[in-house]
Amino acid sequence: MMAAAGAAAMAGAMPASGQGASSLRRTPGGGSITDVSGLRVGHYTETRRPTGCTVIIAEAGATAGVDVRGAAPGTRETDLLNPVNMVEKVHAIVLSGGSAFGLDAASGVMRYLEEKKIGFDVGVAHVPIVPAAILFDLGVGDASIRPDAAAGYQACKSATADAREEGNVGAGTGATVGKLYGPQRAMKGGLGTASLTVAGVTVGAIVAVNAVGDVIDPNTGRILAGARTPDGKHLLDTRAAILAGDLPKSMREGTATTIGVVATDARLTKAQAQKIAGMAHDGLARSINPIHTMLDGDTIFALGTGTSGKPGNVMLLGVMAAEAMAIAVQRAILAARAVEGFPAAVDFVA
Repeated sequence: MMAAAGAAAMAGAMPASGQGASSLRRTPGGGSITDVSGLRVGHYTETRRPTGCTVIIAEAGATAGVDVRGAAPGTRETDLLNPVNMVEKVHAIVLSGGSAFGLDAASGVMRYLEEKKIGFDVGVAHVPIVPAAILFDLGVGDASIRPDAAAGYQACKSATADAREEGNVGAGTGATVGKLYGPQRAMKGGLGTASLTVAGVTVGAIVAVNAVGDVIDPNTGRILAGARTPDGKHLLDTRAAILAGDLPKSMREGTATTIGVVATDARLTKAQAQKIAGMAHDGLARSINPIHTMLDGDTIFALGTGTSGKPGNVMLLGVMAAEAMAIAVQRAILAARAVEGFPAAVDFVA
């Protein structure tokens, strides 16, 4: 399923020309969400089939917000992030494959953090606050294998402040894109991360790209990955096909979803974090088309660690969050590698 032979076979079926391949391999941007001080990131990547989970840990706590735009979300603890509700800090965010089953990974993260005595102090215990979101990857390999509490615990054990793995890792392991015309015409998605620093403030993003739509380079409009033509040899351009009346086949709701986190070292209120999460969705809209559909559960969390000591400027941070998210989406696609039945952008020439 994730063997090199699969990638080689796809590459052999669609040989790259020099110019196209080199332009795809120039990965945009750089950095990682772990450039935001106070955060560690860990992955669990399942070896039995393409799936996994990713944890973003803020041991000292981080102010958090969330914005859900897709119509078929799978989430945990998102109501708590409403600015009118009580708890001010979260201690980790979980992004997971496995559809709704993958929410169980957050239980393993809670167990890990509780063992470290990290969490909301209720007097008799420390209760870790761990919101989570999932994506649907059950159609890639054996659907009975999905991230569980043990996977979440292992992701925490691997967490580091220098985590820069991308592509077929963690929550992006089983991700695919361009699925409106069926999985036989889709391509491989993945996980990407990026960061920006402006005026002494850093914003980072991490995203698992499992979209129904195509992924595009917002600077050029070029489609990087997405639905292919019926013969599988060319990129279709889903938006243009729909507008031309080539309507896609019916799909089950919730069979896609792009999930991610943006974070900053600036000080935020919960209301500011919620607004920045919403602005970060602009990065998805620039780099994925169509986005926020009835088939997606697109969800973005925002974290503020406050470690820079600088107050949050929502205008600046929102622009940075959208830009970092758009870069992270592109990096996810360009770092992805083919699995059986799903070619990757780096192996494909339109």
